[in-house]
Amino acid sequence: MEKIVIIGGGIIGMTLANYLDTTKYQVTVVDDPTGQATKASAGIISPWLSKRRNKRWYQLAKDGAAFFEKLAQDFSLTTDIYQRSGTLIIRPENQLAALAELAEERRKEAPEIGQITCLSPAETQQALPLLKPLPALKISGGGRLDGAAYLAFLEERARTNGVVFIQGKARLYKEKNWVVSTAYAEIPADHVCLTAGPGLGQLLEHLNYHVDVRPQKGQLLSFETTASAKDWPVAMLEGEGDLIPFANGKILLGATHENDGGWDLTPTEAAKQQLLTGIGSFLAAPEKLFAAPMTVRVGTRAYTSDFAPFFGLLPSEPGLVVASGLGSSGLTTGPYIGYLLAEYFNQGQNPSEKQKLFEKYSKPIAAYITQRH
Repeated sequence: MEKIVIIGGGIIGMTLANYLDTTKYQVTVVDDPTGQATKASAGIISPWLSKRRNKRWYQLAKDGAAFFEKLAQDFSLTTDIYQRSGTLIIRPENQLAALAELAEERRKEAPEIGQITCLSPAETQQALPLLKPLPALKISGGGRLDGAAYLAFLEERARTNGVVFIQGKARLYKEKNWVVSTAYAEIPADHVCLTAGPGLGQLLEHLNYHVDVRPQKGQLLSFETTASAKDWPVAMLEGEGDLIPFANGKILLGATHENDGGWDLTPTEAAKQQLLTGIGSFLAAPEKLFAAPMTVRVGTRAYTSDFAPFFGLLPSEPGLVVASGLGSSGLTTGPYIGYLLAEYFNQGQNPSEKQKLFEKYSKPIAAYITQRH
């Protein structure tokens, strides 16, 4: 039986481990959970009205969002992990008509957008009582995913299916085959999947590659409340962040994008105040929410210089698959990338055919990973 080692147990690695056919492959996940972006994240799965102009990225985000129905079914995800909730987009009133038009246009290729409605201030507050009465666009599609809950659930599921987990830092080197080295073991592998987010650069450095990927710090606030939030939509707040209520009363506010934060994982008062002030200005009774027990989640995202993710086979290294650069849309795109990589293995590894599919969604790997001379 061929051996696959996945380095990085975040959203791509963990989804990949669960979709791989364990009757064909012996699967090991090596993960150093320090600072992992997925564990610190919760997100809105609603990419359709993004102003980003990168066509490949939009295709990936659109198909990634559509994939969630299959994902939720395949893994029987409960509503505290993922729920299709609908999305409120809060914008100044004079921008809503153009936004609704864009939604109508994009719905032609993305029926998942669902119904599109312009809400009056009173209707917005009725839909999501935490908000002040503000005009909004509501789309019935879109959902929320709790990254930490998703990973915990999938790890449990993978263990049941015989996937082995090793915690700690990994190094990669090549003898006849690949070997993944950890503090506890040397693991031989026929295939290695590098899904370690911003850590990809360090993994490939001593194989003499340079990777265009950098760390970005993100912080979000999590409040434990008794709100009956089961039917509440998620809200994207103009310029300030997202408000994500979960069925169990957990309310998440986030997130910061701190380029100079790098690998630092210290929660900061400045970030907390930025989120409380920025998002607080949209709330009907901020002091009531902010009095609830609060924790700060901190993680490190991976960004490329063109802000686009990449994934696929490293051409000069047979048996090596890479994925990184998800930035702040990782919860939308990560599960789908994990699934596509699993399909590559499960369907008998046809590199040229699959690389064509991967390049529908991202530039060729050579645009991000170059050999040092």
